[in-house]
Amino acid sequence: MTAVVPALIAVVAAFFLGMLAAPIFIKLALRTRSSQTILSYVEHHNTKKDTPTMGGSVFLLAAIAVSLLLGGVRSTLCTVMILIFFAYGCIGFLDDFIKVKLNRNMGLRAYQKIISQLAVAVIAAFFCAKSPYIGTAIKLPVIGGAWEMGNWYIPFAAFVFIAMSNAVNLTDGLDGLAGSTTIGYMITFAVIIGLSLYDAIDNGNTLLAGELQKLFVFIGALIGSLLAFLWFNSYKAKFFMGDTGSLALGGVAGAIALFVRNPLIGAVVGIMYVVSCVSVVIQVAVYKLKGKRVFLMSPFHHHLELKGYNETKIVAFYGIVTAIAGVVSLIII
Repeated sequence: MTAVVPALIAVVAAFFLGMLAAPIFIKLALRTRSSQTILSYVEHHNTKKDTPTMGGSVFLLAAIAVSLLLGGVRSTLCTVMILIFFAYGCIGFLDDFIKVKLNRNMGLRAYQKIISQLAVAVIAAFFCAKSPYIGTAIKLPVIGGAWEMGNWYIPFAAFVFIAMSNAVNLTDGLDGLAGSTTIGYMITFAVIIGLSLYDAIDNGNTLLAGELQKLFVFIGALIGSLLAFLWFNSYKAKFFMGDTGSLALGGVAGAIALFVRNPLIGAVVGIMYVVSCVSVVIQVAVYKLKGKRVFLMSPFHHHLELKGYNETKIVAFYGIVTAIAGVVSLIII
């Protein structure tokens, strides 16, 4: 239990820090008119146009602060995780800032955003490949064992970072949707890290155990800060996370799956991220080829909205499916 206590402290501390920071952020955002610009074709969200954005900075800063206070810098894995989290958050913040400054929905241009994301992804992928705690092999669910990817690992890991950061970004379209889905994702990986931690302790691998414990603390801090964020972001949202939050969460989602060498399980736990991505790809591809739409609107959560489901119901659907996917993933592992 002594290995779990610091992570539980991190959950509580980050929650209360987020609860203190959120009202301050809201006042500052309203004063500076840092409001969300709604996509013109999402007409049913017009009532949200004056809602402050960049709220992801609340959980980003709270999670980092608590993790650092609880010794995160004493761990290589935790330090790099924080840097990835912060780097993707900075890309998102720049994107949000341009939108607010120019009062438009387009921030960074597509090529600017993807180049920035790719740069962070490649650096992080190199770290994973060279780390003695990670390496170039990934675990294979169901059949067991590991697949040594060798030179293919770096492009694969970079793809995981890019895919996850954009998938969470696409999922962030309703009040509380990306936040609640990510909490389910992180809880599942917290269990996986906890199991790996006790395994390392039992095997006398103190170096790995120390790294995993600090990683465990960071995930706890992130969960706590996200709970505080959801207090204000659940329907009807007082602020949105913006790309500041969604890109940061996507970067961490990819990193945690790679750090524990389970990126394939990451796709299972993050099934609703996958649904968001795939729905957009299918919609665009079929429209380009046949001039028809498969969904009323993509990503898929907008299709459900136009089918008559309200936001809270859709958020519940996504949360339940993520929870089930998490349980299935733990059974597989």
